[in-house]
Amino acid sequence: MTTRSINRLDKIHYLISQRNTGSPQQLSKKLRISERCARQYITLLKELGAPIVYSRKRNTYFYKEDGYFIFQFTKL
Repeated sequence: MTTRSINRLDKIHYLISQRNTGSPQQLSKKLRISERCARQYITLLKELGAPIVYSRKRNTYFYKEDGYFIFQFTKL
């Protein structure tokens, strides 16, 4: 996985945690990627265990449970 991909996942995680993704189309515009790629990133986060759901009422993705991802190496 490239650094660019990891940065995008981190940005998507942030937007989801803030309930500020907008629709899949709006999310793709925020990230300057295709809608298909945006959906693939959401799917990847779900495969990594993120409890992501989409609210049509609020027009955003959000987490059903609080949690976080760490996409960087941390020294022990």
